[in-house]
Amino acid sequence: MQQTVITKKRLVKRQFLNLFSNPTQLLVLSFAVMILAGSLLLSLPIATKSGESTAYLDALFTATSATCVTGLQLFDSYTHWTLFGQVVILVLIQLGGLGLVTLTSFFHIAIGKKMGFKNMLLAAESVGNSNLGDLHVLLNSVIRVTFLAELTGTALLSTVFVPMFGPEGVYISLFLAISSFCNAGFDVLGRIAPFTSLTTFNGNFIVMFTVMTLIILGGLGFVVWRDLLGYPKTHKLMLHTRVVLLMTAILLVAGAGGFLYAEWHNPATLGSMPMGERLTAALFQSVTCRTAGFNSINLAEMTPGGTMLAIFLMFIGAAPGSTGGGIKVTTLAVLLMTVICVSRGREDTVIFHRRVQKNVVYKSLAILMMSMFAVVVVAVFVMSTISPSYGYSDLDCAFETVSAFSTTGLSVGVCQVPQDSTKVLFSLLMFLGRVGPVSFALSMTAAKNSKKEILPEGKIMVG
Repeated sequence: MQQTVITKKRLVKRQFLNLFSNPTQLLVLSFAVMILAGSLLLSLPIATKSGESTAYLDALFTATSATCVTGLQLFDSYTHWTLFGQVVILVLIQLGGLGLVTLTSFFHIAIGKKMGFKNMLLAAESVGNSNLGDLHVLLNSVIRVTFLAELTGTALLSTVFVPMFGPEGVYISLFLAISSFCNAGFDVLGRIAPFTSLTTFNGNFIVMFTVMTLIILGGLGFVVWRDLLGYPKTHKLMLHTRVVLLMTAILLVAGAGGFLYAEWHNPATLGSMPMGERLTAALFQSVTCRTAGFNSINLAEMTPGGTMLAIFLMFIGAAPGSTGGGIKVTTLAVLLMTVICVSRGREDTVIFHRRVQKNVVYKSLAILMMSMFAVVVVAVFVMSTISPSYGYSDLDCAFETVSAFSTTGLSVGVCQVPQDSTKVLFSLLMFLGRVGPVSFALSMTAAKNSKKEILPEGKIMVG
């Protein structure tokens, strides 16, 4: 009997350890730990300008939004939070954008300490890299490109904000540069007007194009950076890189054209702007809807067509292994090419004369279905509880829900409704969107992959 009890204890202990033995599970755990730590700090009285503690659920929502680089905000970052609170948010954005594992792995290498195989797997998972051989090079590239981009962005933005705000403009520029590169959408421009974002800067090309460039760089993904940096030597690009660059270009151009068409005659958005500002604002909306969260127009006043376009762009998002969210541009590319290839009678998905592995196609389908299911379930709940009570339309609720899942952070005000259940759902949705629906599902089980079973074939009719 005693032997049986000991055996059961060992089994439970082994299962508990297995829960944190998988790189995917540890990544999900690292984000959860950052969120909990950030929420505790933001709930302290020292974090608010009023000197009063922020309700824990509100602090948790803000910490989740910052760590998951979303940008949905219950409070204006400048008027509500002290410098301490703002720095906590900024640190969460930086850690959440790069990933805690990426930063710790880099410093692990920097001090000359060897990484174990499990740590290497974990670091590779965090940057979306499957090749362990060049992991050290990739981690170095990630950190260097990140800090170079953010510092360059800070310098460019300082040429605008230092003349406007004096020495404090450097801090404003640094905050905005980090938030832009990490696709977070937070800013401290509430000193102009609460929740103003970049609506007063459509005519300032330095601010607009600096922020857009940082958003695009952050959204390309770490593997793409490494590939582009090595192009002068290799003179070739991976299939992944070519797909990311092509889809990014198509979505940016098509998005800008779509916003111009939908909002051209809308005086509340683009219609009242001079031609140059109108073109810049349309391009900026196309860029920021790729999970950045800044806005330069009044989103609540967009036409239904413009809102639907924004929802589509937000749902697609950026590239894998980037600071952005969404189902990812490569997922869309694989699914589109699968449809095209099947309609042409091909059994394999082919992109740029390369056959895509079946497991990639299956994963893309799983990501799409799980993402749509999560968004629809939450959207229906939000519509049923908020639309009748607070006057927001169903389209507004769908917009806010997709914005949370895609970690975009664009808002029409739905998330600020004083309803705890909605805040909890949006927090869970932001977390799910940042770690990825498939990764989140995998993290929920500690079971190891079982041996392949050879099962009898079954037939089923579709179409």
